[in-house]
Amino acid sequence: MDYATVIEAFFAPETAEHAAPQPVVDAGPARRLRDAFEPLAMHAVWSPLVHERLAARCLDFFGTYVIGRACVLGQPNGRVVASAFAAFEPGMIAGIWDQAIATVSPDEGRRITFDATAESLATVLGGVDMDEIDSIGRRLGEVVDGLDATGRPLFTGVQSQPWHDDPFGRLWQACLALREHRGDAHIAAYIGEGFDPVRMNVLTELWLGYPAGEYSGSRAWPEEATASAMAQLRADGLVDEHEEITAHGREVRDSIEDRTDAMEHAVVDALGADLDGIADQLTEWSQRCVETRTFPPDPRKRAAG
Repeated sequence: MDYATVIEAFFAPETAEHAAPQPVVDAGPARRLRDAFEPLAMHAVWSPLVHERLAARCLDFFGTYVIGRACVLGQPNGRVVASAFAAFEPGMIAGIWDQAIATVSPDEGRRITFDATAESLATVLGGVDMDEIDSIGRRLGEVVDGLDATGRPLFTGVQSQPWHDDPFGRLWQACLALREHRGDAHIAAYIGEGFDPVRMNVLTELWLGYPAGEYSGSRAWPEEATASAMAQLRADGLVDEHEEITAHGREVRDSIEDRTDAMEHAVVDALGADLDGIADQLTEWSQRCVETRTFPPDPRKRAAG
């Protein structure tokens, strides 16, 4: 799928009309920080410059997405990449990875992605105080360097890379690392509750206020897998006959979010009294990403990443 087609789908005017989901409104420190940096961390996914550079190497939107995240893992086979991504249909991710690295090596993909993202973010945040960019990037980088990487493959991949020498690149890399740290924890939390990826996709979209299938459909699971997941969620009392989340379903999904937050205590503790100020500044910069169409305007999308 090409970049323009995806942009048309995710940047439709009506997507900006949705209110922030309740989990975002009621967020504690760990979730608040995550929502503050999400558009910055995912800048490589939505930046037209990154896609332009990798389209020149014959990669479409999903090829750019997959190699942009998985390049930090070295050169695993596609099944390993699919396992780390978790939420997507594994055959699709494995196939995209294998096809992408036949065109661009992971090392070259990393170099192109990191350099183009730094350049793109510098344009989006043009006019911002460079001392503040550098200060927050370095502060977040210190936190990343000090975190335990046990059981967190995508986080470990980013953490193990040398820091980008551009302040915008360093800020992005630090946000990406923290994003993957939480993402790896979230996968562990829902696996620990006995969920497979399809059921977790469906329950999460309903928890955030999406209609059934609107967001989980973007993960490429076949209709029969989604139908089976919905049937199991109904049988477990998590979803009702109208395909809406039940009170019990919300409690279960809230508990998974709480468990994820608990695994992010090291990040919260490392930032300490700096967290609120940094989150406020990251939120402001993330809003610039939304305004410049380098992150979707739908607040549900921001919360679902």
